[in-house]
Amino acid sequence: MDAIKLLTEDHKTVRGYLDDLEATTPRALKARADLLAKIRVELKAHTTIEEEIFYPAFQSHGKKGDDDKMYFEALEEHRAAGDLVLPDLLGTAVDSEQFSGRAKVLKELVTHHADEEEKDMFPRAKTLLSKEELLALGEKMAARKTVLIAELRATT
Repeated sequence: MDAIKLLTEDHKTVRGYLDDLEATTPRALKARADLLAKIRVELKAHTTIEEEIFYPAFQSHGKKGDDDKMYFEALEEHRAAGDLVLPDLLGTAVDSEQFSGRAKVLKELVTHHADEEEKDMFPRAKTLLSKEELLALGEKMAARKTVLIAELRATT
């Protein structure tokens, strides 16, 4: 599977979990906790393979200017979601209204980020990288993701 298809499928998975989480009520303690655990694992694995493998390939093939801007903006969006909002959400009681608000903010950040990548970065990557390069990146990313998922689930 090529890198862009893998990342797009990840986006779809996480969007689904975030939609499901948003549809829960404060009384759905187990559902919220289970969905949050899945979101934590999927987001961390996804952002890690992007930052370790996909983004460096994109940046090394890209041109200065707009490509660099896309690269650095994507990294900052990861930082906002993964280092700020998600940890706050993980530390919030699942039966609180604060949880609902933080879950909504995380969903908005992730959705915005995924939409931008799919609309701008991925089409640009298709012009910068050959099909063979995208396939090789996809294989490397899939292998790394498998390891990450196992490690992250073990720490839950």
